Amino acid sequence: MILIPELDTIYVPNERDYTYMLFNSISYIFCFLPITVLVYFILLKKHLVFASKIWLVIASIAFYSWWDPKYTTLLLASMLVNFAFGTSFSSKIFEDSKNRKILLIVSVCFNLIVLGYFKYMNFFIDNVNWLLHSHIEISKIILPLGISFFTFTQIAYLVDAYKKEAKEYDFLSYMLFVTFFPHLIAGPILHHKEMMPQFNELKRKVLRYKNIILGLFLFTIGFFKKVYLADNFASYASSGFNSEAELSMLHGIISMLSYTFQIYFDFSGYTDMALGSAKMLNIDLPVNFNSPYKAISIQDFWRRWHITLSRFLRDYIYIPLGGNRKGEIRTYTNILITMLGGGIWHGANWTFVVWGALHGIAQCIHKLYLNTKIQIPKFLAVLITFTFINFSWVVFRAENFDIAMKIYKAVFNVHNFVIPKIHNLNLFFESKDIVFENFLIIFPLGFILVFCCPNSQEIISKIKIKNNLTAVIFAVIFAVIFIFCLEQQLVTKYTEFIYFNF
Repeated sequence: MILIPELDTIYVPNERDYTYMLFNSISYIFCFLPITVLVYFILLKKHLVFASKIWLVIASIAFYSWWDPKYTTLLLASMLVNFAFGTSFSSKIFEDSKNRKILLIVSVCFNLIVLGYFKYMNFFIDNVNWLLHSHIEISKIILPLGISFFTFTQIAYLVDAYKKEAKEYDFLSYMLFVTFFPHLIAGPILHHKEMMPQFNELKRKVLRYKNIILGLFLFTIGFFKKVYLADNFASYASSGFNSEAELSMLHGIISMLSYTFQIYFDFSGYTDMALGSAKMLNIDLPVNFNSPYKAISIQDFWRRWHITLSRFLRDYIYIPLGGNRKGEIRTYTNILITMLGGGIWHGANWTFVVWGALHGIAQCIHKLYLNTKIQIPKFLAVLITFTFINFSWVVFRAENFDIAMKIYKAVFNVHNFVIPKIHNLNLFFESKDIVFENFLIIFPLGFILVFCCPNSQEIISKIKIKNNLTAVIFAVIFAVIFIFCLEQQLVTKYTEFIYFNF
């Protein structure tokens, strides 16, 4: 039995409590997105540039408010305070380096305190009660949607303002930078210098049909990944992680692999849909996902998975701690601290702390391996990396350590290897909700798409739309895929993206 307590941490309301504006929802696909794009370009057509920017801000805030209007006040207050902090760095009062550093500390602490209260207060109180055998009680704190993303985005802006690397912008531009709806809920974590100039470039103020087509392509592919692949893999993963019974070895392996593919296609699908939505508005969000399971090392994995988070952790934690400039022991310490920070960022639970520690240890081992100058075949490097990632996702997915240990024990229990008969699949998965006909389709498809096929960005870079015929062909392909996904979505319930919870 694991001695760390099963903690009741942050309360995340279920779908009965509210409705998200999901990228894969009918309201977003057929109402919000087309209206937003249409009105935006109508305003630009009439040379109402300022009004078009106001429209995007209003649309983005409405997108966020769809979840729970009262938390819009928190978002607006956060932007107002951080903009005031950011502009203060350019005032004469803070020309002195000591004053600038004090302002930076105060501004960053403000953001961390707000984030800490909403995301970690219940977790903190639960641990205090466990350690001190006390009974401190507070009402459950609802985790505001996207708070980690818009907080980290603004912290990055403040640090750059402190370094005099951030230009001065008006508050409307700053609001658009923070609230731009394709990234607001689950990233990517934006950098001001790669985004704010785009909102002012004249070449992006004209409707471009190529960008509409490419945006539709990305959105449709992301829709397919989420609705058909991620949501189907979720059923098989849940059959093991949510089961109270002892699992066979095969069931444990299937559950573990299923979540590995679920989170891959869920996050990849969200990223494609976010980039596609922004592309239709002539805005290029930073690439946040680049075939991470093809990584040849754990370091390479973090260059490919949640790229903007990795960049944030490197630039604002690892490098300020000293990076690799202060000796070998300090380097390993900095790596561990950085990856622990990445784990804690994902959620208020000891499982995320352990997950971050595992990745920190793996990075240290990889660094030691590099010192040996030993070369291994690429195929073997990919296999080793994927195996580690696959096993580490178990503790990431599990609600507590007992569930994680149940999966691990099943996977290594060679004496309980049971191959079910096809007609007994219902009993094997202990669920009537799983579409078993997809089982033998999505697993091979998942492996092929992950390891053998180019990713969305690689495909889009090769698309050449030279004439109307090409555009029509692409439109027909998109329509077929979209209708297939829509039919799949209509017969199942809408599911939120995994990273909505972070």
